[in-house]
Amino acid sequence: MSFSFCTASKKTWEWEWDQESPVDNSDKPRFICIDASANFPDYANSKENILRDLTLAKDAGFTDIQVLVRPTNGDALFKTDKVDQVKWLSYWDNGVQRQLHRTAEWDYLEAFIEAGHSLGLKIHALFDTFTGSRRNSLGHTGLLARDPSKKHWASSLLQADGTIKNGLDADAGETVFFNPVHEEVQEYLLGLLEDLATNYPDLDGIIIDRGRFADLNSDFSDYTRAKFEQYIGTSLTNFPADVVTGEMVASSSLPSQLPPYFKEWIEFRAKTIYDFMGKARSRVKAINSKLNFSVYVGGWYSTYYTVGVNWASKSFDAAKAYPKWASSKLKDYGYASLMDYILIGAYAGPTRIYGDKEWSVQGFCLQAKDKIKSDAIVIGGIDIGNGAWATTDRDIVNQAVVESIVTATNSSDGCFVFDIIHLKKRDQWAFAKEGIRKASAAK
Repeated sequence: MSFSFCTASKKTWEWEWDQESPVDNSDKPRFICIDASANFPDYANSKENILRDLTLAKDAGFTDIQVLVRPTNGDALFKTDKVDQVKWLSYWDNGVQRQLHRTAEWDYLEAFIEAGHSLGLKIHALFDTFTGSRRNSLGHTGLLARDPSKKHWASSLLQADGTIKNGLDADAGETVFFNPVHEEVQEYLLGLLEDLATNYPDLDGIIIDRGRFADLNSDFSDYTRAKFEQYIGTSLTNFPADVVTGEMVASSSLPSQLPPYFKEWIEFRAKTIYDFMGKARSRVKAINSKLNFSVYVGGWYSTYYTVGVNWASKSFDAAKAYPKWASSKLKDYGYASLMDYILIGAYAGPTRIYGDKEWSVQGFCLQAKDKIKSDAIVIGGIDIGNGAWATTDRDIVNQAVVESIVTATNSSDGCFVFDIIHLKKRDQWAFAKEGIRKASAAK
């Protein structure tokens, strides 16, 4: 999934959009994200640093912490006997990728729970889901890197030339995804989620991240083909071209004439994720009914079908809004009602705050509220460190932190900020605090 950000200048300032009528935001949750890799140098081996920074988050007005405990390599930062513990993670330091080893033996997630609860903060375990390993210049880690017998769990990716390659053999970026269709993969992940729910009775919530296919180019294994043919009730004579072509993967666009089973393929993938989310919620709630079960998704619903997800309410008919790619049956696989919270990535640039369409912070939030209805609590969030946020004038960015928090909070049921590392590196705590203060004061 590629991102589109707009270059900022004072001439293109877009903060003149009329706000909605003021609302009471005082009780709305305010999340801050804690990525594993970026923050590993501070937190991997220091409980003191964890308490220090959660204290800063509390002082700024955040109410909820989401801490990544299953990074993209798929290893664990929580108690489980089903996969290895994280031994090291890579992070960026002034443009250089470095390696940080974890030598501490104390429980990483429990340290966040203890520190957070001592401050009155709620702690949610963020769980990267359909990721099986991560590879870069420093090494290849994760289950798919260690266990050759699990190679069939990796997604099979459609190439631009129409061939199909296992993700471990393809040049497809650092993260190697599992095949979400595979029942063995699903059962493995459900077991990990059960361990989270069982081993941390004081945990406040679990948030699913990357609960999706890698992209439109996955999964094209023989296993998935057989499952799809079972779904449509017929055998395909021209697979994968009957569902997706290499040209579609290469261009990241839809042709005027779609393959004959394209819409059914979109349905099938959405059903796969819908069914998994239902099973995951049931397994978690059976262990701890008070544990919130939630999900993070990108707000760009108009193109999110490429990763096999329908995060809307079943009462939202995507076929009417997006007839090009959505069938009338797709609405049956909207999973909003399965979630306690849906965290929406409202990842527009710092000069794209206001609007009513996608690619503005406000628009992402309003569109999500419309699609999700009242099926789940909608939390709009901003990424304050990537894309145009990293290159725009610092004074503009600082004010955008304030305005984006206010706007996301006003336009949804709360807000989240990605990531704590950006607030720390750029010393933007005061701007986050001001945004939360202004948002909380809105009546």
